[in-house]
Amino acid sequence: MSAATLATWGIAGLATAGVIGRPMRWPEWIWAVAGAVLLVVLGLVPLGAAGHAVGEGLDVYLFLIGMMLLSEVARLHGVFDWIAAVAVGHARGSAPWLFALVYAAGVLVTTFMSNDATAVVLTPAVFAVARRAKVDPLPLLFACALVANAASFVLPISNPANLVLYGGHTPPLGQWLASFALPSVASIVVTFLALRWVERSRIVGECAAVEERVALTRTGKLAVAAVAATVVVLLVASALDVSLGLPTAVLGIASALLISAVARQSPVELAKAVSWGVLLLVAGLFVLVEALVRTGVVAMIAGQLRDAAGSDPKAAAAWAGGLLAVGSNLVNNLPAGLVASSAVAQAQPPREVVDALLIGVDLGPNLSVTGSLATILWLQVIRREGEDVGFWRFLKVGAVAMPVALVAALGVRLLV
Repeated sequence: MSAATLATWGIAGLATAGVIGRPMRWPEWIWAVAGAVLLVVLGLVPLGAAGHAVGEGLDVYLFLIGMMLLSEVARLHGVFDWIAAVAVGHARGSAPWLFALVYAAGVLVTTFMSNDATAVVLTPAVFAVARRAKVDPLPLLFACALVANAASFVLPISNPANLVLYGGHTPPLGQWLASFALPSVASIVVTFLALRWVERSRIVGECAAVEERVALTRTGKLAVAAVAATVVVLLVASALDVSLGLPTAVLGIASALLISAVARQSPVELAKAVSWGVLLLVAGLFVLVEALVRTGVVAMIAGQLRDAAGSDPKAAAAWAGGLLAVGSNLVNNLPAGLVASSAVAQAQPPREVVDALLIGVDLGPNLSVTGSLATILWLQVIRREGEDVGFWRFLKVGAVAMPVALVAALGVRLLV
């Protein structure tokens, strides 16, 4: 093994560790960008190749821009607070029913606004729900974290990792639903049952019945309409096999400008609230994966995937999905998804193998708090609210919920 290969692996490993661990509390994007820059400076990745790798993520960046703007508009104008208040109002004093309603709200938000929206903007509203209902917040917070991954392959728009794995070109909507509709139902239901069982001692008795009603403002209703319109357009685009990035960005920007104008607020303030560092994080990860491709590790993975799929596609799909699910917790699912995407492009395995990889990269992060960007963002949100969940506390829940949901989702996809 050459010194260049060892250096590349070392830099990529340290950068990924920085993204997961956030030493000195520096944002995740700093570590990804620093690793990418170091690879270019040391000549391990040519500047042109790095630029090409960054450009490969254009559709992902556009999708993220649109979704982040829509999420922030909805948050700023009270949509998530309204969703949470509706959940409290319909719980009718029952803590178990409140838990189920919060989980259902997470399914809806994840499905139509992406798992990051559930982690970043629904979680604070749910924390407020717990306070108003005077219940233990942890089960509700875990519901937000786990459903953000469990429901993230209902639609192509439910998780940015979906675009990453498919290289920005997700399958048409009809094909997507044929592959993932039933596995998504299995994932959502089994995750709910597993979490409900693990946290059963905390989800008991009554909660405070809150009679106060929270009404949507005019701009809040506009935000809901903007989200609904975006979902419809993206479903049509997906059905027509059109890339989702550009329409998402256009609708997100237009919605932000329109609603800001109606509210007589500066869109600049709205833009400042968006986590633009996520774009730099993804760009840096694209360069890191390009570096790994150049060392031959992706070609090795692709060769093994091709050989396994050639002998027994269903068995290959099962182990590939399972390994990627576990691996996503070791290196985070975005870089894991990028590596898998590169391997798929080289190996060209059967559709069922690619589908199993998608399930693994989306659902696998429910094992640990470092598994996905959404879960890392969720952890930051609850810490700001004065709550904290350590690695082992999350693993205690994830070690039960993730494996059974993964087996259920993969089983449904490969056997039904």
